Amino acid sequence: MSKLVLIRHGQSEWNLENKFTGWVDVNLSDQGVKEAKNAGKLIKEHGLEFDQAYTSVLTRAIKTLHYALAESDQLWVPETKSWRLNERHYGGLQGLNKQDTADKYGDDQVHIWRRSYDVLPPKLEDDSEFSQVHDRRYADLDPNIIPRTENLKVCLERVMPFWEDHIAPDLLAGKNVIIAAHGNSLRALTKYIENISDADIMDVEMKTGEPVVYTFDDQLKVTNKEKLDD
Repeated sequence: MSKLVLIRHGQSEWNLENKFTGWVDVNLSDQGVKEAKNAGKLIKEHGLEFDQAYTSVLTRAIKTLHYALAESDQLWVPETKSWRLNERHYGGLQGLNKQDTADKYGDDQVHIWRRSYDVLPPKLEDDSEFSQVHDRRYADLDPNIIPRTENLKVCLERVMPFWEDHIAPDLLAGKNVIIAAHGNSLRALTKYIENISDADIMDVEMKTGEPVVYTFDDQLKVTNKEKLDD
C-alpha cells in the first residue's frame, strides 16, 4: 500500500495581510515557518517515509516542503517542481486586500469569486505588476497557457495532467509521495481523490501546515485518510 501526504504551505506573508495571492510569489511568514517545521515533526513522529516529493514553483510551497523534509530527516528525497501545482490564479484580485475588495464589490460577489466552482474572477491584465507573463520560471510555456484567471474547475483541469503523468504512476509503483502545494491546487486533488461533488468541494478547507495522509490500495482506491495534528 502506498501513501500520499498533502501539505498546504504554512502561513504566507499575504495570508497574514489578508490579500489574494494566487500566482504572486510571496514568502512564508514567521508563523508559516513554524507551521512547516511542525508538519515535519509530525511526519517524523508518525514514521512516514517518502520516495518522491513534489511541489509548485512558488517560494512558499517550496520552503514548506524543505522545512518539512528537513525536520523529518528526509531532505535528500528526490524532488520535482511544477507550475501545475501552483495555487489557483486569482486574476485581477491578486494583490488586493480581501476585506477592501468585499467593501467595494460586496460580500456576496467576493464569496462567489472565492467559492464558486466555475465562476471566474476578473482577468489579470498582462501589464499588471502581478502578471506572470514575463516571469522567467514560465519562460518555456506557451504564453497563452499562462492563466490570467482561474476558478477551481480550471485549476483542477490544470492539475490533473500532473497527477496522471507523475503522481498516480508513483503511487501505483508502491512509492510514498509527499506534495507541498496550495489550498486550491490541493483541494483540486482532494476532489479527484475522494470523488467529491462540485457543490461539496466548496466547503472543504485545507489548514496551513497540516499534513493529510492518504493510504491507497493497488487500484488507487483510498483505504484510509488521516489528518496529523498536535
